Amino acid sequence: MCRNIRQLRQPDRPPTDAELEAAALQFVRKISGYRVPSQTNRTAFDRAVRDVAAASGRLFDSLQIPARRHSA
Repeated sequence: MCRNIRQLRQPDRPPTDAELEAAALQFVRKISGYRVPSQTNRTAFDRAVRDVAAASGRLFDSLQIPARRHSA
C-alpha cells in the first residue's frame, strides 16, 4: 500500500513541512479513496491531512537517527 510515498527519513536533515504535508496528502488520498473529496467531505479530508502531517512531524521529532559516518 502507498508505494508512491517515498521515505522521508534522511541522515542529514529532518523532513520539511512541505514534504510531510505532501506525504500526508498522498496517504489520506489512498486510504480514503478520494483524489479530490466532495465539498461535503472537504473539511474532514483536510483535517485528516493536517493530523497525519502533525503526527508524522512528532514521529521525526522523537526519532534518534545515528549520525552519518564520514570516511576520510
